[in-house]
Amino acid sequence: MKYRPGDVSLAVKRLQYRHHRALSRALAPLGLSLVQWDTLRHLHARPDASLHDLAVLTFQTDQSFGSLATRMAERGLIERVPGPGRAVRHRLTAEGARLRAEGQELVDAVAEASFREFSPEELDQLGELLGRALGPDPTA
Repeated sequence: MKYRPGDVSLAVKRLQYRHHRALSRALAPLGLSLVQWDTLRHLHARPDASLHDLAVLTFQTDQSFGSLATRMAERGLIERVPGPGRAVRHRLTAEGARLRAEGQELVDAVAEASFREFSPEELDQLGELLGRALGPDPTA
């Protein structure tokens, strides 16, 4: 075996850290942090998501995401609307949608630069292997 599981795990973490730094730099001119853009991305895919769902998807606690959502709503990026019972749902505003789209272009450029040495087949293989490692619920 050329690579031990611990070595692969550390390589994945290093790549994630490199992406985090590069994405933070790329999104800064839009006035967005990575977690803010990630929130916009998830709301684009899941309109009316709950606070808890968004917290899980963005790797936050409910409390920390609640603070983030409040700041994003005050900035006009998302709106918080009543849901069933005491639930609060979240939606993108027009400004949030615009920044999400602009940010997507920047995020795509970072990812493409990171994986430019891979052939399409190698990238598919890596995606499949990581999907197998993540298992049936990649958000867990």
